Amino acid sequence: MSTLIEVRAPSEESEGTRSQVLRWLKAIGERITANEPLVELETDKVTVELPAPASGVLRQILKGAGEEVAPAELLAQIEPDESSAAATGRAAQPQPEVLGTAAPAPAAHGARDQLSPAVRRLMAEHALAVNEVEGSGQGGRITAEDVLRAAQARRGRGAAAADAIPMPDAPPVARRVPHSHMRKRIAAHMVQSLLHAAPHVTSVFEVDLGAVMSHRSKNRAAFAQRGAALTLTAYFVAAAVDGIRAVPEANSRWSEDALEIYDTINIGIATALDGGGLLVPVLRAVESRDLFDLARAVNELVARARAGELTPADLRGGTFTLSNHGTSGSLLAAPIVINQPQAAILGIGKLEKRATVIEEAGSERIVARPKCYVTLTIDHRVLDGRDANRFLQAFVARLESWPP
Repeated sequence: MSTLIEVRAPSEESEGTRSQVLRWLKAIGERITANEPLVELETDKVTVELPAPASGVLRQILKGAGEEVAPAELLAQIEPDESSAAATGRAAQPQPEVLGTAAPAPAAHGARDQLSPAVRRLMAEHALAVNEVEGSGQGGRITAEDVLRAAQARRGRGAAAADAIPMPDAPPVARRVPHSHMRKRIAAHMVQSLLHAAPHVTSVFEVDLGAVMSHRSKNRAAFAQRGAALTLTAYFVAAAVDGIRAVPEANSRWSEDALEIYDTINIGIATALDGGGLLVPVLRAVESRDLFDLARAVNELVARARAGELTPADLRGGTFTLSNHGTSGSLLAAPIVINQPQAAILGIGKLEKRATVIEEAGSERIVARPKCYVTLTIDHRVLDGRDANRFLQAFVARLESWPP
């Protein structure tokens, strides 16, 4: 028998992140083509498809679905074709049986079952199985539109069944949607941060975005021509740099014997996913970027997050987090749970026109101004309320004095 080729988990590890096997795309004894998706690994943040390192036959699976996986841990072994065996130097001695788990049942494979992350999220959201969706893509592959059509058709069937009037004492009907691994990890992370790690305190300011809106109106088209949509988030990231320069401790982490204050500002952008869940991709070294570079980088990160294209490296190394929750209509959120092990998180509420009293030539009048609430939630072990206020003062001052 030829020497077996090892399949190992990625060696990268995001701080505080664990992986587990989501599912195997091949069963023991099946043939594999080099670079064909072999196994899906899921963390609390991303799902990663691991490709086969060589062509051959899958001989052993050492980690089954649902099992925790350490970085670089051995997952499986492939008996390679002769050409693959000659081309690789990564080898291990064959083992006679699967270790640590029973062999999984053979999975259906082919274009229909090669689901993209976006399709998987939609199917989980609507509690649909593969056999309930008719694929219209190449080779019968299921697309997002196919999932939405199937969900709408099922809702129609449910509405017809609901015409029957239930008995007054009938229990309410509920639909069980199992928690995804991502949702379980998010829940554990939030509980740990709020109840066991950091005492949360929130300061609230109001900011007038008139100067920012004027600048954006004048420069939006030019930015678009250069390849970047000029969103308000780019301005908020730039102003956060001023806040951190005023209060460097906001860009830090607490440890039992010292406070670690970072020189580089890596801001995570909290991004809600359409299918449920929350990711925080990291924008690095924002203190050295101009507004155009920030706008382009923010657009790219958010688009990749919502398309399911982030890698673990995109999610690690953050030193501060921004949550622009106002994009979904929220006026104020407090406290926003701190993204451990960071020391603070900035929240941006909904932008709206508000009646404001202004003084001109010794008289007062009421005008409509574009305003929103901004919050800074702090780890009270690291910062005091006065520090949070100094941060927000600098943040608001930058936005309200934005040059034309």
